[in-house]
Amino acid sequence: MTTNNNEATNENKVHLLDELQTLLVKQLELARQDNIGEVEALSKQASSLVEKITQTGIPGSPETVLTAEQKQQLGKLYENLCLAISAQKTGLCADLKQIRKGKKTIKAYRSHI
Repeated sequence: MTTNNNEATNENKVHLLDELQTLLVKQLELARQDNIGEVEALSKQASSLVEKITQTGIPGSPETVLTAEQKQQLGKLYENLCLAISAQKTGLCADLKQIRKGKKTIKAYRSHI
C-alpha cells in the first residue's frame, strides 16, 4: 500500500511539475511579447503550484521525480524568464527617463511663453 501511495504521490508531483513547466513557458512567451500583466497573473498560479509541490513532499529523493535534464530545463526556463523581465524593466526605465526629459522640456517652454 505504501508503494502505491508513493507512486501516486510521484505521479501527482510529476503532473504538477509539468504544469509548472508549461506556466514558465507561457510566462516567457508573454514576457517577450511585453505582456507583463499576464506574466504577473501566471506567476501567482506558478507560486500556487510550487506551494503544492512542496506540500506534497518527495518520498525518497528528488531524483525519483525529476531527472537531471528536467531540473536543468526548469532552471533554464526560470533564468530566461528572469532575463526577459529584467530586459522589460530596463526598457521601461529608459522610456520613463525619456518621458521625464520630455516633461522638463515642456515645462521650460511653458515658462517662457
